[in-house]
Order: sequence, then structure tokens, then C-alpha cells
Amino acid sequence: MKREIEQYLLHWKDSVNRKPLILRGARQVGKTFSVIKFGKENFDDVLLLNAEQDDNLKNVFNSKNPTLIINELSALYNKPVIEGKTLLFIDEIQLLPEAIAALRYFYEQMPGLHVIAAGSLLDHTLNELPYSMPVGRVEFAFMYPMNFREFLLANDQQGVVNYLDKFSPDESFSEAIHQKLIEFLRLYFFIGGMPEAVRVYTKTKNLIEVEKVHSAILTSFQYDFAKYGTRNQQEYLKESLKYVAKNVGKKVKYSAINNSVRSSYIKDALLKLELSRIIHLVRKTKSSKVPINQYVDNNVFKPLFLDIGLLCSLSHIKLTGLKNLVTDFEGALAEQFVGQELLTSFNYYADAKLYYWVREAKNTNAEVDFLYQIGNSIYPIEVKAGKTGTLKSLQVYLAEKKEHTGIRFNIDLPSVGKNLNATVILGGDKKVINYNLVSLPLYFAALINKTPLP
Repeated sequence: MKREIEQYLLHWKDSVNRKPLILRGARQVGKTFSVIKFGKENFDDVLLLNAEQDDNLKNVFNSKNPTLIINELSALYNKPVIEGKTLLFIDEIQLLPEAIAALRYFYEQMPGLHVIAAGSLLDHTLNELPYSMPVGRVEFAFMYPMNFREFLLANDQQGVVNYLDKFSPDESFSEAIHQKLIEFLRLYFFIGGMPEAVRVYTKTKNLIEVEKVHSAILTSFQYDFAKYGTRNQQEYLKESLKYVAKNVGKKVKYSAINNSVRSSYIKDALLKLELSRIIHLVRKTKSSKVPINQYVDNNVFKPLFLDIGLLCSLSHIKLTGLKNLVTDFEGALAEQFVGQELLTSFNYYADAKLYYWVREAKNTNAEVDFLYQIGNSIYPIEVKAGKTGTLKSLQVYLAEKKEHTGIRFNIDLPSVGKNLNATVILGGDKKVINYNLVSLPLYFAALINKTPLP
């Protein structure tokens, strides 16, 4: 399966400013597969080191001399390591802090060697690293589940992808292609983007097999909880995970997760899930100008799950009935999908963060699902599961912040409304605003950066 990160890895390979690359992402999002595929296609050889499987590596990386390290590795694995021709790939590096520390010496003393490291739960290790972090001597890339575009490619829909890539909102959109995309979108809602689930579906077309994959991945996540401390802490993680599955897109209430313990314990559990990249916490901000994180309230957030397919599995939605499935969960799934897609729209070197906006006032409560920065502008985004729905919150945001363009994602054909009028109430007073509305189908979410806006 082709992943979009392959182009980024190619750019990294040929960059004159290249540094050892640490690839970060949740368990089973495809890090190992993508790096090995990239290595086989672009190097004469790949030396794969797995810190989980080889106990000898700890002793090897105790050295601070990269030449000695490479000589030992060549002897241990019976492979020559040649700068410019060999990719050195250190997998599960979170188990080998010595190797993380050694990356600086590869950069300083052996810059011609291509080195990539990856691991699950890596963010926890980086936070607790017993060695000095090689700041400025490594670079990072962030990986997520397959987005909808990658899902289409995995299902042999290159023609549809080409059509999407070339489309501009001020053009007419094919109704036939739109309907085809909606069918695949619904399928993606329940299969999701975990590479193993997508691979199983494309090979078998069997949704029961997909359910088995989802179950196995979720079980592996919960096995990891044993690494997070006491039994009570592990139980808070499980409770928080179940809560997120039922409350995607809603403001977190600690008491609803467990009202018998301090809220700080539950907050800590949520932050650990975020560090593991199993969930993403969308934080509340008052910003309407860059930087978008200028007025963030880190104590108020709403959760998204790692993957929409895993979310459905945790919510006990059976894939076998998806053709006729209409649930009260549709709005949450739409918001999960858009959030998940927006995360993949960031540059790979950026640790993506999402934000939302809330106005809590006596006469005018409003909540905008996402605020998203494009260039040096911030746009409010509303997500609708169907074709219709009010835009009151988006209009209130535009009125209060004196902005002029909003974005709506729904399942209708794309359109651009210019110079629209709306009446909103602010502080008890009526106000007429003039604004633009870019309305896009949900499946355009990951392409928003490439979409011309008025």
C-alpha cells in the first residue's frame, strides 16, 4: 500500500540538511512497513535493528563513537554498512534510550549515513529520557493512520483520486463521482485507516475479518497500559478510553469518567493516552489571529480517537450491517473523520494540534467544531453529518471576531457562497453580517490546505 509519507522520506533522503530522523506515531499506524518499503526501493540495503528482539543492541549503543557502533553492527548482522547506500533503521527505539542519545554522534561524525528510528510509545520515552536529548541533531516526522485519500488508492481508485486532486471549489463537481466517494466514505467510517484493517479488507472484502483486526489492535493498546504504573492508573486509562469512545467531540467531564477519584488522576490518564497517540485532545482557544495557540485553555478540551474504525469497534458498531446502518452517532463520526483528516493535512515535520472555539454567554452560546490555520489566516470549521444544518455557531464566531470566511464540511456537493447575509445576536443586540461560506464534502477535509479560499 502506498503511503503519502514516502514522498517526505524521499525529500529527507536527498536533503543537504538531513539529520537522523525519528518517526513518531501510535502503535500499528504503519511506521515499520513504510520505512522498510522506502529503504528497499531507494537504497542498496537496509540494516534493520529491532530493539525489542535483540538484547545485544544495548551494549553496542553504549559507545559514543559511531564508527565503532557501525563496525559492531556490521559484524553482528554480517552486513556491510555503506554511507549513501545503506539505510540504518532502528525500530522500537523507545526500548533503547542509548540509541536515541547516540543519534547526535551519527549526525556530527557520520553525516553521510542515512538513519531512521521509529517506535511506539516513543513520546513517553522522550519525556523521560535519562540522557540529554540530541536537540538540533535529529529531526522528527509524525505518522497517522491512512487518510481517506490513501484508503482510496489502496482500493484501486487512482482515477477518483486524480479527479479530487485537480478539483477547485469554483468548478462543477461530478454527481457520479460524488456518489461513488460517499460510498467509499461510508466504508472508511467503519474500516478506518489502520493499515492492517485496510489490507485485510482489500484482500478479502470480508468485514468480519476487519472486526478481528480492530479487536486485536485495541487489545494490544490495553496491554500497553501495564507499562503505565499502578493498577489504579491502568484502570483510569481503561475508563478514559471507554469514555472517549462514547464522547468524541464533546467537552471532557472528569466526573463522568470516574466521580470517585480526583480529577487530576483522570486528567493524567487522558494526557497519557494522548502521549501514546491513541487519542488527540482538541483544545479550546480564543484565538482568531495567528498564532492560533496564543489563547489556549489547556484545561478544556474535547477528545478525538486515533482512528475512526477503531472508534466504531470500541462503540460496538457491527460492520456486517453497515449498508443499512444509521445511528445517533453519525454526527460524532463525521467530526471524528474531519479531525482525523485534518491531522494528516499538516506537514509531516509538525506535531499537529487541533483547536476549537466556544462562546459561553447568557444570550448567545456557540461552539465551532474546529479552528484551522491556512497560511496566516484562521478559519472556523463546522462539521455536519448530513446535507443540512444550521450555521449559527459559525456565524456568531465570524460576527464576534470580525472575520469573513467560514468552512463547512457535509455530504453535499461542493459550493462557494459569497456575500451571504445572516443575523446574529451578540450581547443582546442583533447584528447583520456579510460573509463567505466554502461548503465541501467531508472527503475533502485532508485537502483543505490545497483548496483555494475566498
